[in-house]
Amino acid sequence: MTTVYLIRHGQSIGNKLGRFLGQTDLDLSELGYEQAEQTRRYFENIAVDAVYSSDLMRAFNTVAPIARDKNIEIIPDRELREIACGRWENQLFEDLKVKFKSDYDVWLTDIGNARCTDGESVAELLERIRLEIERIAAENDGKTVVIGTHATPIRCMTCYLRGLPITAMKDIAWVSNASITRIEYNNGVGSIKEYAYDGHLGQIKSAFNGNNV
Repeated sequence: MTTVYLIRHGQSIGNKLGRFLGQTDLDLSELGYEQAEQTRRYFENIAVDAVYSSDLMRAFNTVAPIARDKNIEIIPDRELREIACGRWENQLFEDLKVKFKSDYDVWLTDIGNARCTDGESVAELLERIRLEIERIAAENDGKTVVIGTHATPIRCMTCYLRGLPITAMKDIAWVSNASITRIEYNNGVGSIKEYAYDGHLGQIKSAFNGNNV
């Protein structure tokens, strides 16, 4: 059995400012760093064999304390990035509602069929993230792996591993900052064992508005 922990980044500066970051590379907020430390504590008594991360700062710096604790070098991986959101990059959510109303309405109401304006579609993201996580799991057969990534990739993988069509993604709840999703792979077949756990954060959980990536 291979165990994969998907960790959504802690609160980012973009989250705090109400911006749709996509692949814009802004760091964690002060709260995000506190969440990263609490996440490290969650893994204190869990053996970890490898740590991978999106190469974006907010994801990388969320799993960095775990890697330091385990004396493991993080493997940066751009395939684990958030959706490439084209003209939405680093835009305020309030502005998206006005500037890109038609495309953004699909994101809000039917995300599985959404495409960021001049950017990646959610279906394309699913294929990208699925192939990469399956590759990582296969290369670490029988091991325990931590992966730092983002909200939309985790939601995509959950939809896929639950055997649902991507059109059902609208019914899967968003994951909170620094939450932990555990996947187990047996003979190459993955299943979600725990989704978006954030009990380790206690009073420093950050609210999620449903669109904040």
